[in-house]
Amino acid sequence: MDERANKLFEEAILKLREANDELCRPEEDVVSQLVCSNSKHAIVNYLRGFLLQNKIETSDDEAIDSLYDQCKAINKHFEEVNLSGFECDAHKDESRFCNESSKFSRCFDIADMLDIFLRREKIIS
Repeated sequence: MDERANKLFEEAILKLREANDELCRPEEDVVSQLVCSNSKHAIVNYLRGFLLQNKIETSDDEAIDSLYDQCKAINKHFEEVNLSGFECDAHKDESRFCNESSKFSRCFDIADMLDIFLRREKIIS
């Protein structure tokens, strides 16, 4: 397996863990920007890692939808991971992150589903 793919997977796991740690804080102490940002980084790194593992180079600024579509083209089981409700790419600069708990928890849920999916497919352990 490509060492770069492993590094992306490791970073994704770390970011997902950081988002989870933030969500485990008392509700009034949760920093939504951290949950959203860490979740988004996890999602991007999981997708890019999978593509690198399959010899597909991606750019740092490639949209999540594009990465996801490329992953589905390689492994149709990626369709099991539902990205609907992920709106981080649509945010404007002044409101870059999710501020409603349902939105940032959706970002986290997607990252978590990707982690579970990649483990079930034995792509990561």
